[in-house]
This record gives sequence, structure tokens and C-alpha cells, in this order.
Amino acid sequence: MQDRSPELDAALRAVTEACAVTRLVQADLDQIRQLTKDDRSPVTVADFAAQAIVAMRLTDELGSIALVGEESAADLRALASDALPNAITEAARSIRPDISNTEVFDAIDIGNHDASAATYWTLDPVDGTKGFLRRGQYAVSLALIENGKVKLGVLGCTNLSADFSRGFDNPDPVGCVYYADLGGGAWYLPANNIALTPTPIAAAGATSLDALRICESVEAAHSKQDDTARIIKHLKATSKPARLDSQCKYAVVGRGQADAYLRLPTGVGYVEKIWDHAAGMLVAQESGAVVSDMFGNDLDFSKGATLSANQGIVCTAPSIHAKIIESIESLGICP
Repeated sequence: MQDRSPELDAALRAVTEACAVTRLVQADLDQIRQLTKDDRSPVTVADFAAQAIVAMRLTDELGSIALVGEESAADLRALASDALPNAITEAARSIRPDISNTEVFDAIDIGNHDASAATYWTLDPVDGTKGFLRRGQYAVSLALIENGKVKLGVLGCTNLSADFSRGFDNPDPVGCVYYADLGGGAWYLPANNIALTPTPIAAAGATSLDALRICESVEAAHSKQDDTARIIKHLKATSKPARLDSQCKYAVVGRGQADAYLRLPTGVGYVEKIWDHAAGMLVAQESGAVVSDMFGNDLDFSKGATLSANQGIVCTAPSIHAKIIESIESLGICP
């Protein structure tokens, strides 16, 4: 079993607490919508509450940190109504029963770092907004970046089953946590008990192209699905891509359930955010998968809060990575 650093232990506890909070919110979507009079408010509640919980756990265990989060409490502080802030605090109280709105706001704003430090954390508290709202797949994604390199990553895949036969559209009652630190392999734990002995995961080995298993985003706005279909045809594969939201796709490749995850740009100028890929990339890489952009370049986390040096994402079993990149080039696929 891998020895875990204090940072990794704190990250695992932070992510599993956030998973518990977001699971409660997802189970109560209709009531929150009724309370706040906003169809999208449940994911807002989950986002803010999860970011607060993660920030508090990390600072409790590690002291002062730099955190690049997706959310800021500035808009919450300016609201005329307390309905949404109260709903966020109520969700956070499932982990921290005595917390106040002000304490939640302050914890959220720990995530306001600009990715300029040599060492910082990056968090997507609910990666896969539409998946969350349809009660589908989403992830809590936390990573530690040092000098432009992802040092550790934790993915809380709250609705993803450890049973490969369970469909992605069938939420699991337990969920999975996948984690990795640089050079230490990738590991699985059930989301409801991280005290258990972790299980290593491994990407698929030799892959038959005619049975190529590809996964991609559910939302056509996130990845050009027509280009994925062209790649499949070019490789003479016959399978239909599996679709699921969030960085869970990195875990699906990392655990050998799929051979490739493709995220192909839908237009010129789109730049990926670091919190959408850092943890998932490391989990996949440490499982033995290869992760690059669509041109075969390593993902560059040294450019601040975005992957501005990269375009697209290709995450595959090692035996087929070159073939996928070659197909992209041969087909003239570009942003």
C-alpha cells in the first residue's frame, strides 16, 4: 500500500466531505429550486458549499493555503435575499453543523488565488454541471500544483459505480474516489469509506481497434462529437462512444473501462481551465494512460489558471495514443 503524505490525506478527506455535501444537494434538487425560485440554484448551492467545505478541511489540516477555486462569494454577499446563502450554509452544515453564512463566505473566498504562486491547489467543486442537474455523473476535483506540475489529484466520482456493468446513467449509491500522487500510482476507494485499504487501478493494455471503447462528453458544446465519430471511422472501429459528464471520464480510462477519452474543441479560441483537468489527468497518467492535447503535446500547467498552451484533450491507453493522434492529423481536425 502506498504511503500517503499529509497533503494527500487532507485532500482525500476534503473531497469525500464535499462528495457527501453534493450528494445531499443532488438528492434535494426540487426543494432547493422551490426555495430559491431558480432552476439552476441546486448546482450553485452544491458548488459553493463544496468549495467552502474543501477550503476549511485543507486549512484545518495544512494551515494557510493558496487555492484556485471556480467560485467567489462576492455575488453572494451582494444578494438582497438570504434564500440562496442560507441554502448554501445549510448544505455545509451537514459537515460543519455550527457554521454561519459569514464563515461559509470567507471559506469560499479562500479559493480566490490567481494561480501565480509556485505551489497552489486547484478545485472544481462540481465538475459536470448539467450532469449534476440531471442527477447523472459529476465529480469533485482537487489537485495540488507545484512549479507547473500536478503533484497530486483526487477525483470524487459521487455517482460512478465500481461495477463496470452498471450504466453511467444509473447513479451508484456509494460512488468512487480515485486519487494519485506523482510517481505513486493511481488508486481507488469507495466514496463512503476512505479508511479501507485502497485498490490500485490500471489503464487497458493492448487494445483491438475494431472494439475500441471511447468515451466523450454528453454535451455537444463541450466536445465536437462529429470529429470523434470521424476518428472512430478512420480507425475502422465499430463501437459507439459512451457519454458521461465530468472528469469521471479520466477515471473510466484509468481503471481500464474505456480505451480513450477525447475532448475535441468545438470552436476557435476556447481555452481549457486547469481545474477541469488537473486531478483527472494525474489519475489517468498514474494508472498508465497517456494524456496529451490533440497534437500530442503534454498538458502545460505552468500558464496560470488556463491550459493556454494546449488545444483539446486526448487520454488513451498507451497502445493506441499514437494512432489517435495520427488520425487527428490525417483527418485535418483542428479548432
